[in-house]
This record gives sequence, C-alpha cells and structure tokens, in this order.
Amino acid sequence: MTSVLPASSLGRIVRGSGPGLLLAHGASGGIEPNFGPILDGLAERFTVVGPDYPGTGRTPRASAPLDLDTLADELVATAVEEGLESFAITGYSLGGPVAIRAATRHPERVTALVLTASLVRPNPRLLLATRLWRKLLQAGDGDQLAAFVSLIGEGAPTLDEVSQADLDAALVEFAANVPPGTLDHLDLVDNIDVREDVSKIAVPTLVISTTLDNLVTPYHHRQLAEGIPGARFVELASGHLPFAERPQEWLTITRDFLGEALTSR
Repeated sequence: MTSVLPASSLGRIVRGSGPGLLLAHGASGGIEPNFGPILDGLAERFTVVGPDYPGTGRTPRASAPLDLDTLADELVATAVEEGLESFAITGYSLGGPVAIRAATRHPERVTALVLTASLVRPNPRLLLATRLWRKLLQAGDGDQLAAFVSLIGEGAPTLDEVSQADLDAALVEFAANVPPGTLDHLDLVDNIDVREDVSKIAVPTLVISTTLDNLVTPYHHRQLAEGIPGARFVELASGHLPFAERPQEWLTITRDFLGEALTSR
C-alpha cells in the first residue's frame, strides 16, 4: 500500500534524468553546500531531487522544532511531487538518519540508500561538539564559530596544506553564511535515534565512512553499517566534508553503487 503524504513545503532543486535519486543534506548545510560539487555528476545518470530543510537554502526557517518523522515525510513528498514514484536516497551526515526514517516509513518508495559520514544516534563526544557549536552560535561569535567548525569539520591533511590566505577567506565566508535554521538542526541531531529503524532496512545500502572525520567519527559509521542487514561498508580518506575534500571519489563511489543496486532490482 502506498502511504499518504502531506504536501511538501520544502524548496528544492530538480536536475537530470534516469532513475530517481533523493538527496538528504546535513545539519547547517543545504543542497548546494553539501552536494554542489557532485550534483552535475549525479544528474548525468539520475533524476535528482534535492530539498532544502527548513532554515536552509530555498526553505524558510520552521516556526516549530524539527521532527524526524515530519522531515522524512516531507522529503519523500518532495520527490513524489516532482514525479518520482520510487527513488534511492543518498543521505549525508544528519541526512543519513533522515534517509533511514524515510525508508522505514515509506518502504514501498525507497529503492536503495547511500549513507555518508552518518550516524545512528549521537554519543557523548558528538553531543559535546554540538553543545559548543550551539553556544558559539548563540553568543554571536561568528569568527570563533567558523574556526571551530573548520577545525572539527575538515580533515587534518586538508587543513595542513591550506594557505593562510585561503583559510582566512574560507572562515570569513563561513561566518557570513550560517543558515538561519542551524540551531533547529543541532537540536534535531541531539535527539536523533534510529536504532529501531536500522534493522528494518531491506534495500541495498552503502555506508561510506569518512575516515578522517573528527565530527561524526568512524565509530558512528561502523555502528551504522553493523546495524543494517547486508550493508556494504567502504572508506573514503576525508574529513567530514567529502564534497570539499574528495568530491570526485565520493561521486564515483556513490554512482557505482547506485548503478549496481538499481539495475539488479
């Protein structure tokens, strides 16, 4: 039976042609920030629908706290509104639990999952990071917030090689472009728990572990893969920002898996 969906209020991008692919971005991200460098490559093979969560990109901030069920339903509704009756979902960071919840609430629509730099639920280390992120944001200290997110977001090899001028420019850009829904996203991350969902996943699933990740660490990636029956696990030498650090490798891994998973169905 096909589930009944609410109308989606999410702004979105739609590109490409071929099998359906729904994107689920990370906290304080957005479709262009989190998937921009690989969008064209995905659209060469798939019909890509990319909704922005409330408070990012094309979507205004929500007036109420974000809820995982509601967000998952809205993402699925966005894809259906764009003509996709079934689709794979690729979820990055917070987008992983969103994709998982979408797959368990709408199993008749979801054909495969790719979960990158993602988690089942936050551990005390990750909660410590989100608490500090929240305090810096609430204090209005954009410079310190940008420095913190850069240190914990990018892998050490990337930061070790960046020039001072490029780093300074990146920090200024980050501080000036913090999405208005960031606090709402951090609150959602703190309350994520899809432990009961993962064992119910019955579609081909790839977990991509960003091995240099200091935010959502490989501990979380392994826990996620171990909880999903038959999940494939691959490693990518990147920090938490594969779209900035290893975009071509990320694209290749994602496309190859989806090409295999969707043609075998």
